[in-house]
Amino acid sequence: MTILFVTDSFAIWGGIERVLANKMNFLADVFGYDIHFVTASQGLHAMPYGLSAAIHHTDLNVRFHTQYRFSGIARLRKALQLHRMFVSRLREYIERVQPDIIVTPNFELAGGIRKAKGVCPLVVEVHSIFRHSLYERPSFLRNLYNQYCRLSVYKADMIVTLTQADAKDWRRKSSRVTVIPNAVTLNDSGTYATGTSPSVIFVGRFETQKDIGSLFRIWKLVHQRHPDWYLDLYGDGEQKAEFTRQAGILQANIRIHEPASDIFDKYRHSSLLVLTSLYEPFGLVLPEAMSCGLPVVSFGCPYGPADIVTDGVDGFIVGDRNIETFADRVCMLIENESLRRQMGQAAVSAAQRYRRDIIMPLWKELFEKVARQ
Repeated sequence: MTILFVTDSFAIWGGIERVLANKMNFLADVFGYDIHFVTASQGLHAMPYGLSAAIHHTDLNVRFHTQYRFSGIARLRKALQLHRMFVSRLREYIERVQPDIIVTPNFELAGGIRKAKGVCPLVVEVHSIFRHSLYERPSFLRNLYNQYCRLSVYKADMIVTLTQADAKDWRRKSSRVTVIPNAVTLNDSGTYATGTSPSVIFVGRFETQKDIGSLFRIWKLVHQRHPDWYLDLYGDGEQKAEFTRQAGILQANIRIHEPASDIFDKYRHSSLLVLTSLYEPFGLVLPEAMSCGLPVVSFGCPYGPADIVTDGVDGFIVGDRNIETFADRVCMLIENESLRRQMGQAAVSAAQRYRRDIIMPLWKELFEKVARQ
C-alpha cells in the first residue's frame, strides 16, 4: 500500500512531529508500506526526528510564510497565489505517485489537498480538540479562517481523533470519525526513575495552550514549602523568552532548558511530571514520562489527561484549575517517597497501553478499510 503524508513543515521539536515520525517509520519498516512524505515549506530546516531511509521525502517549496511580508489586500493576494501553487505542485506529485491514501495532520492544508487529490481518499489526523478556540480565544479573523479550514476537514473520508470525548464533538459535523490514541515511543532502557531526585519536570512548548503562567504560580507555592526542590522545563516556543525572564525574577529554583534529544534521560533523572495545559488533545509527554516511572500531576483539562492518568493510582488529576490543590498534590508526592515509588510503578504499567505494537495495527486496519471504500 502506498500512503502519502502531507504537512506544512517538519522542523520543530514538537509532539505532532514526534508522533508523525514514529508513525511513518513504523508503517515503512514494520508493515512494509510505501511511505511518501510531502512538506509544503520545509526549506533548509533540519528535521528534528529521524526518518527511515525507506521514506520518500519531497518538499514543494511553497513558502507560505512569505505572505506575512504584506498586509491587507496584498497579503490576501499573495496567500491565494501560494495556495494555487501548493495545489498545483501537490496534484502533480499525486498524479505521479498514485497513492492509495493521503493523510494530513494539518487541518489548514485539508482544503488544498482536497482540490489536488482527485479520487484518492483523505484521512485527517486531528491533533487539536474541536473546541480549542474556546481556550485560546483567537482573533475574529483567525477564528473565521479556522472555521473555513474546518469545512474541508468535515468532508474528509475519515477524521481520526485521539479521545472519545473529542470524537463526540467532531461527530456533530461528520459521521466519518474514529478514535486512535497516539502510538508512543516508550522507555525501553530497562532503567527507571528512582524517585530520589529533587526535580519536577515539565516538557512542552512555551505557548498559550500549556499555561506556564499557572505552572509558575503553582511552583511559587511549592517552593515556599520545599525550597530544595527544582522545577526543570524543557521546550521551546514564542513565550520562552518571557518565562525565562520571569523565572529569573522569581528566584524559585526554576531551570529552563533547550529541547532535549534524549528526553527519556531527563525523565529518568526527575521524580514527577507536571502538566498545566488549558486543553490537551492527548498529552504525549504523559505516557512517555510514566513509562520512565514518573507519577503525574495534571489539570483535568479537555480531554487527554483523564484518559491517560488514573487519579490516585499513577498520578493526580486536579479539577477546576485549582492552583492550591495542584500545589498540594505536588507537595504530597515530594513529601512521600514511598508514594512516589508506588505511583511510579503503576505509571510504568499504565503507559504500556500506548505501545506502538498495540496502536499501529489500528492504523493498518483503518487504512485497509478506507482503501476498500
